[in-house]
Amino acid sequence: MSDVQERQSVVAEARKWLLTPYRHAADIRGVGVDCGMFIVRVFVDLGLTPPFDPRPYAPDWMIHRNEEKYLDFFNRRCRRVQDPQPGDIVLFRYGRSYSHGGIVTEADPLSIIHAYHDAGCVVEERLSQNPVLTDPRRKLAWFSIWPQPEV
Repeated sequence: MSDVQERQSVVAEARKWLLTPYRHAADIRGVGVDCGMFIVRVFVDLGLTPPFDPRPYAPDWMIHRNEEKYLDFFNRRCRRVQDPQPGDIVLFRYGRSYSHGGIVTEADPLSIIHAYHDAGCVVEERLSQNPVLTDPRRKLAWFSIWPQPEV
């Protein structure tokens, strides 16, 4: 399968999770999932990354911590990108550490799917329409599992 086809399959798989309720550390489509396990399940279920399970983790693991567990996890498994494409991963910094993530579904307009606590479920939205995630003080990091395209 080509990179383009893999990216399309990631977006299609992610969309199957829409409206799944937000539940901390859960990973069952239609029943419950959090943002981290949502990303894990999409990529593992498609066979794009070897199976792994980052649990257990407390609901407040990121509060009052400078340790970048979430960011370090993706830095070890993916490459950073500047121009995200469908199927890539976005991480958001809340407070002192990166602690929320989603999957890019469209590059223009930039849209993501994520298990979002504030919405109570998995949602797809234009990033520009979410003032919490686009707060200018919030840092974002973009990642891809695919190699850099040759020029």
